Amino acid sequence: MAAKRRNHKQSKAKPPRAAVGKGRSDEMPGGASGMSVRKRIDQDAWELVPPRCARERAEDLEEVRAMVEAGELEVARDECRWLLEGCSDCLEAHRILGEIALDDQDVPLARGHFGYAYRLGARALERAGTTGPLPYRLAANQSFLEAAKGLVWCLLQLGKPEMAAEVVSLVVACDPSDPLNVRELLAERPAE
Repeated sequence: MAAKRRNHKQSKAKPPRAAVGKGRSDEMPGGASGMSVRKRIDQDAWELVPPRCARERAEDLEEVRAMVEAGELEVARDECRWLLEGCSDCLEAHRILGEIALDDQDVPLARGHFGYAYRLGARALERAGTTGPLPYRLAANQSFLEAAKGLVWCLLQLGKPEMAAEVVSLVVACDPSDPLNVRELLAERPAE
């Protein structure tokens, strides 16, 4: 497993290493409004809008990102869990926990967190009746697309290429330029 993880880290198409955060427990679980998307007025693009409970935890998420950068993964994990207690739909906290799980070589746990984050974004797109464009260049979309890439990698490691292909399909519909090289993951999938 360690060898697979190392190879994953060396691959051009590896799941991205992103930043991480922490939150307050005085919010309603799941947030009042849930994840949504909005059309950008200044361009032909959509962007994800986190639920209020996640937006109110922006400073906490910034602290978690700093913890991850400093290698304080145990503390970051605890902070993300705490964030999710008050805001279960905090997409970025799930993405971060997925990355930490990959560092721990726990692919099933990583799949769970990446999958939850992916579903939050995919459901928001579905409710809006669009698949995009939801470009990676917009900061609001990055955690969703990074989580999707992590999910694809995990699904391939777990021998679920059909499910991975479905995720890739939505990611490419969201951003056809595929800046995270998600399509490459399908080509590099492990032998079954």
